[in-house]
Formats: sequence, C-alpha cells, structure tokens
Amino acid sequence: MSNNSTSPLYGLILSGGKSTRMGEDKGLLDYHGIPQREYLYGLLENLGLPCYLSIRLDQKNNIPNNFKVIVDNDRYRGPFNGMLTAHATYPRAAWLVLACDLPLLNKVALKNLVLKRNTNKTATAYATNASSLPEPLVAIWEPTGLQKAKEYLKTAESSCPRKYLINSDTELVFPERDEVLYNANSLSEYQFAKSKLR
Repeated sequence: MSNNSTSPLYGLILSGGKSTRMGEDKGLLDYHGIPQREYLYGLLENLGLPCYLSIRLDQKNNIPNNFKVIVDNDRYRGPFNGMLTAHATYPRAAWLVLACDLPLLNKVALKNLVLKRNTNKTATAYATNASSLPEPLVAIWEPTGLQKAKEYLKTAESSCPRKYLINSDTELVFPERDEVLYNANSLSEYQFAKSKLR
C-alpha cells in the first residue's frame, strides 16, 4: 500500500447522482453563472489540482470536451461508487472529493482544507462547528483510507461514507462559518442558497 505522504492530490466532483429530491440534475443548477459542477471544477483547478467529474455513463455525451471525466463503474451504492471508481482509476492519488450540491463553498475554504491535510489519517474532512461530524463530500480521502473503505464495504450494513469516517482516524477541519458547507437538495434550499449569494 502506498505511503500517503507521497500521494498526489487530485480533485473529484461527484455529479453522477440522480438528484431525486431536487427534481433536476444538481450539477447543472446555476448559482454562479455556470453549471454548478463546472463552477466547482474551476475552483479545484484554480488550486492547481488535476480535476475530474465523476459521472454516470448516460451523462457522458452532455459533458463539454474540456472536462476530464471518470465514469462510475457501478460496483457500490451512493457516493462510494464515484469515489472508489476514481480510486481504482488512479490508486496512488488522494482525492479532494466534493458533492456537486455545495453552492456556498469557496476557494478560501478549499485552500484551508488542502493546507490542513493530514496524510497520516484516513481522510481530512470538514465538519460543521454545530455538529462536529465529518462531511465526507467536502474531504480529502487518502489512498489508504479508500482502500480500507473497500474492505469495510464488504461487511458493512451501511454504505454511508460519513459513518465510515466517524469510525475511522479522520482529521476534522472546522470552517470559519458553517454556511460554506450548506448543501442544497430541494428547490427551497436552492432558492435559499441563491438568496445568500445575492
């Protein structure tokens, strides 16, 4: 198994979910003048990270050519599907993983996460000051952590990445303001986020 301290850091935008609660693709919602998945991709590229969109096969034809993609291999349930497909594609890499439903996330918060990365842990994850629970989809996952997650999923009752991080050696990072971690899953939450950005 690779030593995490030598692992390059890549960016991964999880945009292969079905967005059932929102009723439309959350990665295509416009908060900043462009589709949200493209906005987050740009934030990670601005940090100098090689970046990928994690997508379903049926989304492939709708992605502009200038974006690199990793197509989910559908071996796992939920977010682990995209994360472990990325891990299988580049097993030596650590991944800064972002859900595509984080409209208030900004470059300052992402830079802070990268600066606080602890390569000796399973992952370095943001946590809200209110809950102190890891946010697995605003986190840097080390290759050893992803490898262990594969083993964990063989016997785990739940495929929830938060549950996995709670029971792992996770470095928690707290934002200056919890709202940067706000995730919009419904139309009313979308409208609330839009109002915060005005």
